[in-house]
Amino acid sequence: MPRRVDPDVRREQVADAVIEEIAAHGLRSVTLARISERTGLAIGSIRHYFGDTLREVMRFTLNVLTQRIGRRATTMSDDPVARITDVIAFAAPTSDQERREHIALVEYRVMARTDPEFAADIAATSLQGAEVVRSLLRDALADRAIDEEALRREALLLFTLVEGFSFGSAMLSSPLRETDVRDVVTATVHRLRGAYPPVEEVAEDALS
Repeated sequence: MPRRVDPDVRREQVADAVIEEIAAHGLRSVTLARISERTGLAIGSIRHYFGDTLREVMRFTLNVLTQRIGRRATTMSDDPVARITDVIAFAAPTSDQERREHIALVEYRVMARTDPEFAADIAATSLQGAEVVRSLLRDALADRAIDEEALRREALLLFTLVEGFSFGSAMLSSPLRETDVRDVVTATVHRLRGAYPPVEEVAEDALS
């Protein structure tokens, strides 16, 4: 009796082939034939798991990419300041595989500029990432006197750093070094903390 193959494993295999194809030749080079060549699966088998359109394969691969980035943060510090560094370092591409995944994600984002369907998915992912950064920064600045508008601006600055790691890595020939990412993020967060006075200091000034 033929061994039964887990459909989820097959779909992940196809997604990996799409990512490798994008990293090597660009998003527009992806076809069912190229996926078949990379996976060894017949085109009919790929259609069995995804339907008749390449678009469903591409949507699934985008979902895989965003999920993998989210799953990287496994162990985080209890310290709010260090936690920001942990999250961004886990999200940044610091291995060859992660770099290829970010190259694919960058290509998706470029395509989304003129593709409303993918644009909605990309926008939702970006919004979620921005909210995570803002929440983490709020915790890290909990003992600082900072209003909501300033927090919004500083969170935008920090999220721009995250985006820079992602886009920048796609232009490099090797992954980012995790130590560099951690050093940059730590220095940035400490500068942010230094820009705002402690809450206790502000309260004492108000009473004097």
